[in-house]
Amino acid sequence: MSKAETTAKKQNPLLVLGKISAILDSFSLRQPVMTLSDIRQSTELPVSTVQRLVANLVEQGFLDRDGDAYRIGMKMAYWAAPATRGKEVLDVISPSLPELRDFTGETACLFRAEQHYRVCVGIAETRHALRREMHLGALAPLHAGSAGRVLLAWKPSLMQSLVDSSLESLTDSTITGMAELKSAVDQTRADGFAITTGERESGASGLSAPVFDSAAGLVAAVTISGPTMRMTREVCESWIEPLLETAERMTRLIGGRFPGETHRPAA
Repeated sequence: MSKAETTAKKQNPLLVLGKISAILDSFSLRQPVMTLSDIRQSTELPVSTVQRLVANLVEQGFLDRDGDAYRIGMKMAYWAAPATRGKEVLDVISPSLPELRDFTGETACLFRAEQHYRVCVGIAETRHALRREMHLGALAPLHAGSAGRVLLAWKPSLMQSLVDSSLESLTDSTITGMAELKSAVDQTRADGFAITTGERESGASGLSAPVFDSAAGLVAAVTISGPTMRMTREVCESWIEPLLETAERMTRLIGGRFPGETHRPAA
């Protein structure tokens, strides 16, 4: 066997592993079930390769059949469990913030609800000199800004707790009426994200999405924030998919699932 043939033989398992990884990466929480055609389109692998590798993955329990389609096998969840056991949720999902910050160039944060406030529990600050003031432990009212909108949308009890509260006006754009706030929260839940401009601080924008745990309970809101001069509505809309992908990755890292999605036994 020639040196070139030997080298190719050594690389072959890695090439196959790369193709398997591409197939598994094609599944997401937003598209948990995929047909062979979906997988082929996502991976751009030859039909014969997809058919062969998917059949092998099903045989090994990495994929489960779902009618004429496929989903990630429960065996993968079994293997994933030890990776996060014993680690705090924030320790698992916070490392995704710098990647989001580097992609957008703006500050990426995690917020959790504390009574009528949202608190910053994770942050990767922008490298721009001009930035919104934000730090770990910073508090902001729930009714103002995109992160609060997300927390209210997926925690109805929080919204109920504001019913008898006076909604403080922080800027000319702050929502101070319950009917208007409820409408905005309902829209956020329907969209799956929130974009706000100037609600908490004039000249500042925010874009947020939810992160869920294994019971489909809200864990946190992941947020991109920065000056409106850099984060125009058009720019925010162009970052919706990267934000949702980050929120989904965080959700998957802690074995979470979206509301309405059910755990299915292996076939």
